[in-house]
Amino acid sequence: MAFETYIISWNITKRCNLRCVHCYLDASYLTGDVTDELSTVECFRVIDQMAEVNPKAVLILTGGEPLLRRDIFDIGKYASDKGFLTVLGTNGMTITEGIAKKIKENGIKGVGVSLDSLNSERHDTFRGIKGAWDNTIKGIEEIKKVGIEFQIQTTVTKENYDEIPSIIDFAYKTGARVFNLFFLVCTGRGEELTDISAEQYEDMLSYVYKIHDNFSGMMIRPKCAPHFKRIAYQSDPNSSVLSGYIGGCRAGTNYCRITPEGNVTPCPYMPDSVGNVRNKSFVDIWWNSDMFKNLRQPEYHGKCQECEYKLLCGGCRARASASNNDYMGDDPWCLYKPAEGEKKIINLETVVKYGLDDKVDSEDIIWTDDALKFLENIPFFARAIAKKGVEKHAREMGYKTITMETMKEAREKRAGKIKFRS
Repeated sequence: MAFETYIISWNITKRCNLRCVHCYLDASYLTGDVTDELSTVECFRVIDQMAEVNPKAVLILTGGEPLLRRDIFDIGKYASDKGFLTVLGTNGMTITEGIAKKIKENGIKGVGVSLDSLNSERHDTFRGIKGAWDNTIKGIEEIKKVGIEFQIQTTVTKENYDEIPSIIDFAYKTGARVFNLFFLVCTGRGEELTDISAEQYEDMLSYVYKIHDNFSGMMIRPKCAPHFKRIAYQSDPNSSVLSGYIGGCRAGTNYCRITPEGNVTPCPYMPDSVGNVRNKSFVDIWWNSDMFKNLRQPEYHGKCQECEYKLLCGGCRARASASNNDYMGDDPWCLYKPAEGEKKIINLETVVKYGLDDKVDSEDIIWTDDALKFLENIPFFARAIAKKGVEKHAREMGYKTITMETMKEAREKRAGKIKFRS
């Protein structure tokens, strides 16, 4: 397996206009000290270095609140011009018509907006500021007006657990391209929070699997939940859900986080720094960190090492670290009991190319070179689903060859469906 970067999450600032109770960064409210944050020039240099590893990676510019950085559009444009698929992770509260246009004009391809309840008071309490819900919804509307694809992101807690089906339905009707369901890792300001139970965790993942095909045009992705792959495989080893995944937790293997001060960690929920980009190149950190090497050739401890799903799932390394102070230890939120005796180790090597294994999906459909090249630039997690959707459109229209025009038609057809949802 190639261990190039697929996703880089960059906490571009620690400043924020909210006081979220679960914030893993423990972000500062508005007036926080930013003197130690990477400068614009330093950010450009790091982007150059990241491009040496993989210039087509998904780069998430988040915070804190990234829109509080005055140079955020300069950074976003520089990254997009380098070839990164650049997106913003925001609370959406400051997005006006003008800001939305700037996002689009500077090559930022998508926006992820956090929404934790359909009850405005509950959302505001969770986010720590009155009026947060109203301003976030206004921000989403402005994003939609300028035609930027967006995703809605929800952290599941005891308080909103029963609300998740309604939030998913809301995201779909609102026109979200993706719904990300985050499972709390108790770090940062959320260290003292009580998570949902392991039983609720398993039940929610099973629910998400059952409904994943019910929302045409919107992906539903559990985050910080590698167990989802085990649940999908147990339900159907050939499930289309698995085509968007590689086996195991992605922390330090194809995914990492950069803090506002330049520390590189395996993921946002693992605070252990493996190096700082101010005194070591990102390339050196990515390829030579001992911690990253351990995560890429995992020798787990305890139950995870004995499990037949250790390559497919492997447990959440951040949750293992937060709970046991051992990033290679057991994930305490896993209820599965490994099979006893000799067992077949389950892996997903056959889908690692995400639908790009050949140009001809079947005897009746052929992709042109330019259409296939465009497909390659779609984020890896959406590529197989996008390919499936375009091929379905081609068959419905009686096309034998998929061209760029075919892809445009399929996209416009999907956009039309979203526009008229009721």
